[in-house]
Amino acid sequence: MLENKVIVVGICGGIAAFKSAALVSQLTQAGAEVHVMMTESATKFVTPLTFQAVSRNHVYIDTFDEPDAGKITHIDLADRADLIFLAPASANTIAKLAHGMADNMLTTTVLATKAPVVLAPAMNVNMFDHPSVQANLARLVTYGYEVIEPDAGFLACGWTGKGRMPEVPQLLEYIQMHATPNTALANKRVVVTAGPTREAIDPVRYLSNDSSGKMGYALAREARNRGAHVTLISGPTVEAIPVGVEVVSVKTSADMYEAVLARYDDADVVVKSAAVSDYRPMHVYEQKRKKKADDDWTLALAPTADILRTLGEEKHAQLLVGFAAESEQVERHAREKLARKNLDIIVANDITAEGAGFDVDTNIVSIYTKDDHCHHYEKQTKAEVARHVFDEVEAYEKRCARP
Repeated sequence: MLENKVIVVGICGGIAAFKSAALVSQLTQAGAEVHVMMTESATKFVTPLTFQAVSRNHVYIDTFDEPDAGKITHIDLADRADLIFLAPASANTIAKLAHGMADNMLTTTVLATKAPVVLAPAMNVNMFDHPSVQANLARLVTYGYEVIEPDAGFLACGWTGKGRMPEVPQLLEYIQMHATPNTALANKRVVVTAGPTREAIDPVRYLSNDSSGKMGYALAREARNRGAHVTLISGPTVEAIPVGVEVVSVKTSADMYEAVLARYDDADVVVKSAAVSDYRPMHVYEQKRKKKADDDWTLALAPTADILRTLGEEKHAQLLVGFAAESEQVERHAREKLARKNLDIIVANDITAEGAGFDVDTNIVSIYTKDDHCHHYEKQTKAEVARHVFDEVEAYEKRCARP
């Protein structure tokens, strides 16, 4: 998604500058054209040579360093940038930008650009909380800049509190969100369900499944990258919360049913990738049931509400996408489910195939549509599969001329 994007990464003075080397490296590996600008203070923490090596481009520090006589470098990069990302952003640079000061390569470029500008402040907790810093950040927001809230934790200065720059994977999500062009999904309301549900047996036992939520979280990130307003309704999972996505946490199938139905009328697209329990115990013990010698235990189970079928029955203008995790006759079961539950699209996979089951980072899927289109995809990462799913969604909407 970042292939050939021009991203200017600004490095300010602060210990968090060491994280930015990994960030620049990953952006370069993702195919972006990365140009690093450093303040003089930043060079005291990490050498320019480090960033030159990982970006494979000249590192800019001095405004008057013009390697190409045919260009004014800071204007050229300000014009070509798809995104300017300051990580870490120091209190000093924040103050300069808030008051229009352009006294170094970085501030001069930022003030000259029309590209989105994102700042990741990193500093001592008391400095971050100071009224002048907060006022400067608020002013930058009114200018249209985005400010990433720092994380809380142990700081290099010895204090504990808010001031840590987020880790590289989270920073990459912000960059993907801003550097990816909007598509036909822009400003659409997309609901994605993810993860397993848990049906209590007693206070310590429950029925569930092996779903990790990885596929659903990848789908939420992809929809967000395409400009959609995304709500992710998630069962219990250890997956990191996606940046820029509303997350609703649920536990049981009944919780998920209520959460999805409450948002269904306002949704444009619903992607139902959660592995919802099909059954729940008819009786839930208030206390832990003790194990007894030679004591068989039979659980009476009742079916849970069929969320996908209900959505299909109540559908009016929404585009509804379901998932079919099958262990045999995958195409037959998927096509039957597509028709039976009144879906527009179904994504099917064989959970017995290597690299396609639960709790792995890859998937092997076939996508079937209501208007009888079908595409089969080889093993790919779940992020790549998510792109295929939303490509199919956009293609289906175009074919059916949906609003």
